[in-house]
Amino acid sequence: MDTGQKWMPTEITPGDAGVSPTPDGLLAHLATAEGLDDLLVERKALVFRGFGVTEGTVTAIMDRLLPDRLAYVHGNSPRTKVGANVYTSTEYPPEFTISMHNELSYANRWPSRLVFCCVLADMTGGATPLVDARLWLESLDDEVREAFAGGVRYTQNLHGGFGLGKSWQDTFETDDRGAVDEFLAGTEATWRWQDDGGLRVSQLRPATTRHPVTGVEVWFNQADQWHSATLGDETARAMAEVLRAEEMPQSVTYADGSPIPAEHVLQVRDRGLDNAVDVDWRLGDLLLIDNVLVGHGRRPFDGARRVLVGMS
Repeated sequence: MDTGQKWMPTEITPGDAGVSPTPDGLLAHLATAEGLDDLLVERKALVFRGFGVTEGTVTAIMDRLLPDRLAYVHGNSPRTKVGANVYTSTEYPPEFTISMHNELSYANRWPSRLVFCCVLADMTGGATPLVDARLWLESLDDEVREAFAGGVRYTQNLHGGFGLGKSWQDTFETDDRGAVDEFLAGTEATWRWQDDGGLRVSQLRPATTRHPVTGVEVWFNQADQWHSATLGDETARAMAEVLRAEEMPQSVTYADGSPIPAEHVLQVRDRGLDNAVDVDWRLGDLLLIDNVLVGHGRRPFDGARRVLVGMS
């Protein structure tokens, strides 16, 4: 469903900022710009375009925008760490769409803002769609919103080195079980080490949240991405032949453990994408988003695409 509302991220160019079209120009602008935090809350997403940011210069800019970057601990997307808590945005196969989501919304602790930077753009497609998370919530049928009102329960089965999905070592960036126990102890999760060396983690989380500054309620969960209905019929059928529901690398139910109907998560996925606007990458673009007010995803692409991300 498309409500017809037109929200777009705000573009800032060297001409707008009155600085040179270089990474140093962007740094100079960020050093003197007043009210950037307020502007981000007001506009939800900012695209810095025309500054020619590169992989070699992006860390200094992230240091300015994200001074306390988070490690991608407990993340479920395949990524490679390329610097000081700087990662590839995803290594999910390029032929697939990544549906809309707020980063780490399934976790006890999530980033408030994200920075993406395009350092290779020799591709067709590959836009990053953004959706106003308030609009996403409002676009859902009353029945769906009410069904999710009690929250959701996420379950992860992380293997110990060999198996489907991610290992617990990659997920928590350590091979120390004690460090994982210590991390999870502070997350309100329940977990159990398996006899085969794997780890099962269960988390009860709300389906919506409120922005800490504006108070606006937004859709804020990843039930559709964790649900087998969004894997596609063939993939879901193949996995069901070898795994019980509780053995899937990741799965989701309502908070009380009852199953979420496929039509509910498909509506969530589709309306998020239907209401999204695309950021079509140009080489050197940098995108700053409020991770509560805006969900993001990825369009399929052909060719070579490299987008880096930092979180704070």
